[in-house]
Amino acid sequence: MLPFRIIDRIKFIVERQLVKGAGFQLLVVGVFIGLISLIGGLLVVPQDGAFDDTGSAIWWAFLRLTDPGYLGDDVGTWQRFVSTLLTISGYVVFMGTLVAILTRWLIAKMADLERGLTPVTLKNHIVVLGWSSQTLPLLSELLGSSGRMRRFLEKHDTQRLNLVVLSQNASAVQVHELRSEPGIGRKARQVILRSGLAIQPDALQRVACLDAAAVIVPSIAHEAGTLVTSDIETVKAMLSIAAQARHLNAPLPYVVAEIQDIRKHPVIERAYPGEVEVVGGDATISRLMVQNILHPGLSGIYNELLTAGEGNEIYVRGGESVAGMTLGELAAQRPLAIILGILKPKGNRWDVRLIAPSDTPIEMADRVIMLARDYSETEANSKLAPLPAIARGEPGRYLRKTTDRPRKVLVLGWNRRVPSLIAEFASYVGQPFTVDIVSVVSATERERDIARYLQDYREVSCRHIEADYMVEDELRKVRPVDYDTVILLSSDRLASGEEADARAMVGYLQLEDILAGANRRPQLIMELSDPDNRHLLSGHRSEMMISPMILSHVLAQVALRRELRVVLDELFTVGGAEIQFRDPRDYPLPASVDFHLLERILAERGELALGVFRHRTDDGGRRLELNPPRKRFLDLQPDDQLVVMANT
Repeated sequence: MLPFRIIDRIKFIVERQLVKGAGFQLLVVGVFIGLISLIGGLLVVPQDGAFDDTGSAIWWAFLRLTDPGYLGDDVGTWQRFVSTLLTISGYVVFMGTLVAILTRWLIAKMADLERGLTPVTLKNHIVVLGWSSQTLPLLSELLGSSGRMRRFLEKHDTQRLNLVVLSQNASAVQVHELRSEPGIGRKARQVILRSGLAIQPDALQRVACLDAAAVIVPSIAHEAGTLVTSDIETVKAMLSIAAQARHLNAPLPYVVAEIQDIRKHPVIERAYPGEVEVVGGDATISRLMVQNILHPGLSGIYNELLTAGEGNEIYVRGGESVAGMTLGELAAQRPLAIILGILKPKGNRWDVRLIAPSDTPIEMADRVIMLARDYSETEANSKLAPLPAIARGEPGRYLRKTTDRPRKVLVLGWNRRVPSLIAEFASYVGQPFTVDIVSVVSATERERDIARYLQDYREVSCRHIEADYMVEDELRKVRPVDYDTVILLSSDRLASGEEADARAMVGYLQLEDILAGANRRPQLIMELSDPDNRHLLSGHRSEMMISPMILSHVLAQVALRRELRVVLDELFTVGGAEIQFRDPRDYPLPASVDFHLLERILAERGELALGVFRHRTDDGGRRLELNPPRKRFLDLQPDDQLVVMANT
């Protein structure tokens, strides 16, 4: 073994100092400056009478090293030669190296600040753990909910809404995306980005989860087959928050968590002992899809009620200000809103009573469920004349029309949501379904995933076809025209939502070409993953569901008003109250009817009128009219349908 050379040892020692950071790098440069000044001073000391002592000579050398302006004051050839060498060394060591170290340190420090590694010092803010396709719509919902947000801020005694987003790699690109989002724009200054993962305890401290008014944990997409799923990360994050609260003896924040597998609901409640609302992402979209199959056209109602923008939303108001009134009296005092029902406290939970009788009394602890265009329309307004009272008794039970013939459904594509979709089909007892699934994923893998999720689905006949629906010949062999409903799913196995949506939209255009000459047209439902793609297919004839926008709306609104989750669960699950379409000829309507009269006629059957679904679009391309003005005559045309809420 060769012995170490002295020069190698010196280089190793210098290297170990330089990698310790800017402070040690400056120290090494300082040593070099001192060493060069010492050598330069010793070189000019032998000159007679030039310097009083060695210290003066070293100071002379240091000045030449740091400032080239002294070069013209030197006398003598040797002194000028040494000062020239010192000046050149100063350019290299003192100016070049020193400036480079400081510049690199400053750039690194600015990069760290941009990455968001500094802990926030906020209280009563809202934390969003994760950046995905749902994040921008979610932030837009929170920033756009003026009425609900005002109540939320008053409840937490704060003046300004602050949103903190934990992203794996916070960057200027995400800041630009925030500013470019239509619903955010200039409000982007209210959003603070921090780097980290929800499974990292230090990252949760960085966003001050324990000081937050609400923590939202949306699902983050993972590659197919990975052992770490979004639900695992969600449970780990909630365990970390609970552990930090125990360690610091601090109260637990309110958490809204989205899980993909609804069967993990008990695990979430076991992992987090504080206030928590769980939103089943896959189950929610599956419920909406199946109800859309049973009631074609229902996607328009979902897109209005469960996405941001113009139109109506569901609001939950406290009973404090209206205690002592009945639902009928409240409905008369709110002419711009529709009273959907009431929430009654039942232990630690809520008893949801949609389409409750009009004589139901409202108590202080109750919550009233309303449909309105804006939060302000759910409040009292002395400028508006009250409506004549409507008497509604116990809601009747509407028997769903069923046939012995199974409803045939063709599913094009595969994603993690399909097993929950099959489970939702199976929950409709008495309504048989035949489901054919076309995908390039092997049939064995699909059958295994469904069997793991659902043990018994006898109501659903499921057949797997291995084919690529992007190939026109293979799609024609499936014969889409023979089905009642065709669903195009957005794949979760591609790199991004844009690629998944591109595949779904091309498949839709190809499907339209195949159906163009057919005598019979099935119902088409298309799922998209990227909200930015919703306007690309102008004039499309399919029903469109944008999963991230719907889930973002639900998460945001449940964070602001937690009682809303049980309302949505009641409204969009099998049994109980459902939104349905009815033929106007099923009711004794006069030739000319306004919306208030329609409400009165439907109330006699224990049902609730919500609006009208037109057979033809209006000038704005809309067919749905929810909550129209009470005095407006509806001018019902042939094939128009009534939008009704009724018990099933």
